[in-house]
Amino acid sequence: MSGESAARAAVRDPATQASRAGNLVKHQLLKRAHGRRQVGRASRSRFERILDRHAAGEDAVFLHVGLSDLASAFDGNPYELLRSAVDSRFESVLAPGFTDYFKTSGVYHKAYSRPKHGTFGALFLEDADYRTDDAIKSILVRGPYRFDDCRHDDSYHPDGCFAKLVDDDVLVMNVGVPWITCSHLHYLESRYDAPYVADETFEGVLYETETRHRRVAQTCGQYASPFYSWNKPKIHRALAAADAIDAYDLNGLRLFFFSLGDVARVVGSALSEDPNYLVTL
Repeated sequence: MSGESAARAAVRDPATQASRAGNLVKHQLLKRAHGRRQVGRASRSRFERILDRHAAGEDAVFLHVGLSDLASAFDGNPYELLRSAVDSRFESVLAPGFTDYFKTSGVYHKAYSRPKHGTFGALFLEDADYRTDDAIKSILVRGPYRFDDCRHDDSYHPDGCFAKLVDDDVLVMNVGVPWITCSHLHYLESRYDAPYVADETFEGVLYETETRHRRVAQTCGQYASPFYSWNKPKIHRALAAADAIDAYDLNGLRLFFFSLGDVARVVGSALSEDPNYLVTL
């Protein structure tokens, strides 16, 4: 049996299925617990000092943001507060602009297609000055960082945009999220042939402007079932054990900092040993 066939067969292995189901139940319970947590008023000066510490020597940052927690922690507009804080410390600020609904709508407009996840992305779309051509997993950029030499039509291609961010060891900042959030784990699943993921191609139209558009075929990894869930506590523990993540709790406001090179090193090593690592206990 080939390595790929063995990996695919592992998905149907009863022990793997039981571990995946156990992880899914645990993750749902954790989501409920985190949904009940409280965020209180936090020290703005401490928040600023933490940003200063992690911005030192970094040109770019990739954000995953929960604005409701920021609103609970600080006075004022949480989006404006965070955008101003990162703008003053990084040359380029990046965030997900994901539009998974392209798979059914067949339309991706770089200026108007609203990012699927969270309020921050929708607001950041207005301030970004660049967006990748990926019709499903686009990346928003404010600043000079670019993906001009990358493949945009295959989200997790070795020469794609996600691969470039890993190669450049870009800093990731999680703010206002209950646990580690890293969309690049999808890229690693593809790179290490996770048996529950397979590439699919979706066709549609990409609008550059109101009048300029073209037909596109976008390839992106898809899960074999919606009932797969990353074991985020396990991932966090692995990164912490490797001294690859810094975590802070500001009266309930969670902050995590890690580099994509470290994530690729730690998680990639685990996936090379167990392709189901991310979704099992």
